Amino acid sequence: MEQTKKTKKNYWFKTLMSFLLVLLTMPLGHALMILMEHYLSSTALHYAGFLLGFVGLIMVVIGVFAKGDTRQTLWGLFGGLLFWTGWVEFLFQYYANRYGVLPEMENGEIVTKPEYLIMPATFGIWMMVMLLYIFCTRTGCDFINWLQKKFFAGRKSEIVARPMTRHTSIVTFMELNMMLWTLYLVLMFCYDKNFLGDHHPVTAIVGVVCFIGSIFMFRNQLKLSGWGANIRMAIATVIIFWTPVEILGRLNFFQEIWTEPLQYVPQMVTVLIAFIVVAVYLWVNASKQRPKTPRAGE
Repeated sequence: MEQTKKTKKNYWFKTLMSFLLVLLTMPLGHALMILMEHYLSSTALHYAGFLLGFVGLIMVVIGVFAKGDTRQTLWGLFGGLLFWTGWVEFLFQYYANRYGVLPEMENGEIVTKPEYLIMPATFGIWMMVMLLYIFCTRTGCDFINWLQKKFFAGRKSEIVARPMTRHTSIVTFMELNMMLWTLYLVLMFCYDKNFLGDHHPVTAIVGVVCFIGSIFMFRNQLKLSGWGANIRMAIATVIIFWTPVEILGRLNFFQEIWTEPLQYVPQMVTVLIAFIVVAVYLWVNASKQRPKTPRAGE
């Protein structure tokens, strides 16, 4: 009976703090890129972007040797964000600009920047990585576990015999980047008029499904008692939740203040302060915790 009560307990504070931490990185990441583009010259921008990615990589590696599940998760999260911004988005931007890729325009306004237009070309590489996860490793990802059950049925334990060596920082880093990569691909294919288009019913359905899915994911996140596991679940929950936000923003249902940070300075400063407060709280809280090995699947 006691075990049942523990299983059903909801950790609202941890879940909300974890969700808020990851959620605030979404507008801040967009704003960071735009501010760098505004204040830096073209040459300085690409050097800064490359340095940003390198710093992110170093942070992730530092996280491998950090003590405690929460600390390792935070190193992987923050390092992964810098890595994605610097070595993915800015590198796409560099080569798109270098070879003259034009932005997508509607009514005289840019609706899709060049770096995102060429991102769908990475679909084959994305599929290679997914094959590795689906066929070669046990994982805590519910979606990959579902695919493995559907593909392998009773042979799952035979085909996917063991997990990779677990480093929480790397797990967090890969989760963040794979989730961002996957949802960017989904959005770019949805927005592409040769496939669907941003006003296509399927695009709307994708947004609705992601919103509903994020609610169920949030409910599952409420059951996670550990800070590290909760933050890692929040990464997936927030990125799925952010997908309909991106779709609605593209359709001009609201003003995306993070795309014009210099026009909405008070609001963006408030977001930044809130992020710093939450991040510092979680980091200090992690420093007080004893090192703990996370359970499998967390």
